[in-house]
Order: sequence, then structure tokens, then C-alpha cells
Amino acid sequence: MIKNDLFLRALNGETVERPPVWMMRQAGRYLPDFMKLKEKYDFFTRCRTPELATEITVMPIHQVGTDAAILFSDILVVPQAMNIEIEMRPGVGPWVPNPIRTAKQVNDIVVPNVYEELGYVYEAIKMTKQELNDEVPLIGFAGSPWTILCYLVQGQGSKNFDKAKEFCFTNPVAAHQLLQKITDTTIAYLKGKVEVGVDAVQLFDSWGGMLSPVDYQEFSWQYMQQIIDALKEEIPVIAFAKGCWFALKEMSESGASALGVDWTCSPRNARYLSGGNITLQGNFDPSRLFSPPKEIKKMVNQMINEFGKDKYIANLGHGILPNIPVDNAKAFVDAVKEWEPK
Repeated sequence: MIKNDLFLRALNGETVERPPVWMMRQAGRYLPDFMKLKEKYDFFTRCRTPELATEITVMPIHQVGTDAAILFSDILVVPQAMNIEIEMRPGVGPWVPNPIRTAKQVNDIVVPNVYEELGYVYEAIKMTKQELNDEVPLIGFAGSPWTILCYLVQGQGSKNFDKAKEFCFTNPVAAHQLLQKITDTTIAYLKGKVEVGVDAVQLFDSWGGMLSPVDYQEFSWQYMQQIIDALKEEIPVIAFAKGCWFALKEMSESGASALGVDWTCSPRNARYLSGGNITLQGNFDPSRLFSPPKEIKKMVNQMINEFGKDKYIANLGHGILPNIPVDNAKAFVDAVKEWEPK
């Protein structure tokens, strides 16, 4: 039995004494011990070495005190398993040397055997579960098919992913073929994570907000729904789509256990748009962690009071920034733990 099961109880919609708290990208760049490992090993080496992934995953549990761990990995290990070359370039981020721009390229992409290609992730999960020793739950994750397509077609990060959108709108048949291949791989990948012991999974649709509401349904949400349908009977699924407040109603009817909310949507609107019956997660602006700890505490209290303590998981509205002081991250976590009802 997991000793601190607050996160799982909140996902299940149970009454809790306080909301659980974790932070997206919590196992990462703001931690000095992480930076030491970063100097020694490149990004994908850290992802592919189970011992390193485990060490990084467990760091914030010991150093910041979150109520759940999230496996250190990356959404782009999925397309790498599909035989697409992806680098992580310093100062640039994800880099695809041969972006996917033609129907022929899409045809050539394989749906892999995830156990062969991504075995290192499953080893990291087993190792991490052992290291966590049932202290807190472990979250597995994947990127949404649309978000992964954005990188594969654009070739790198972007402010507007114009080339990705152009590809979808001028070559929709190939775009949907690519999205389906990513979806099929992602379902197999996440089912494998469930088998080796993760306690919940989160789908990250970081670039969903780049699409209009109509295009979002066509090029993103229908594929996320396939993934949720394939997993919801086996494990709690959190769907997080940045900038997609307009889709909260559909998302709330999807069978997901919780929905992530970014900082551009107020708690009140998020509750209203999602129908008020589903667990919500979020939505502290990551940049607000630059505020003094006293201010952070005040804002966290306000956030919890607006969302309400039940059916709620305290989190950021996107990943923690690399230059946030560790003490400020701790202040955020401690403020949730110290919260008391008015």
C-alpha cells in the first residue's frame, strides 16, 4: 500500500484533508543536484539510463516534498522509438534533422515494439518504484499525438508551429496517418507503463492551444480520446492541454480522471466549463514562483480556496522554469501542505 495516497484519492474524487501537490517538470533543471548530472551526461543519456532517470525522479520527493513523483523522461522518446532521429541541442531544445514534410516520409514511419525500443523506460519505472518504496505514487506520462507532430513537422520548437499547421491543412490524409501512428505507439507505450507499475498517467498537450476549437477537435482531441479510452479502465488518466479552456467540457466527458488547467483560466471558469464534477489540477503561473515566499503562500491559499479542497490537485499551470530558486519551489509545496480551511 502507498503510504501517502492523497494524490490517488484526489484523482478518485474522494474527500481529502488537503489537496495533494506536485509540479510539472519537478524532476529537473531548478534542482542543483540535477544540474550536476546534466554537466556529466547529455539529455537523452539521462533518459535512457534507468539508474539516472530513477535518481532524478526521486530528487524532488526528498528535496521539495511533493505528494507524487513523475518519471524523468521526455515525450520525444516515443517518436525516437518510431525510428525518427531527434536531438536535444543546447540553447535550442528538440531538433529533428529531417522534419516530416511528405506523405512518403509518413508511410515509412514504423509503429514499433515498445518493449524492445523503450525497455529502458520500463526498467526506470521498476527501479523508481523500488526506490520510492511505496512512499508516494509514481506518474507516467506521454505527449499528445498533436504535440509530438508539432515537433516532428516543424523540426524544432516554435512560437506558432506554422509548418506543422500548414502540413495538417494542406496534407490532411498524411497528417491523420501520422497522428494515428503516434496514437497507436502511445497507447502501447502507456499500457506497458501500467504493466510495470505506474499509479497514474498524464497526457501533455503542450501545443493544443495553437489550434482553433474546431481544428483542435480534428487534429488533437480525437486522438487524446482514443488514448484515454484505451487506458481509463486500467488506470487514472490526467489530460492536460495548455491553452485549451474551450475544450474543458468535452474533456470532462472523456473518461479522464482529472484535467490540468493552465494559469490563463480562472479556477471559477475551469469549474464552470468542466461541469464541476471532475478533479482539476493546476493552475499556478510558473513565473509566479519568482515572487517572495510570503507572496507565494498567499497566492496558493487563494488558489486552493477558489478551486476548493476536494477534487483538486495543486500544481503549476505548466512546467517549472529552470531558474526558479529551490526555496521558492519548496514554499509552493509547503503552502499547500500548510493550507487550512477558512
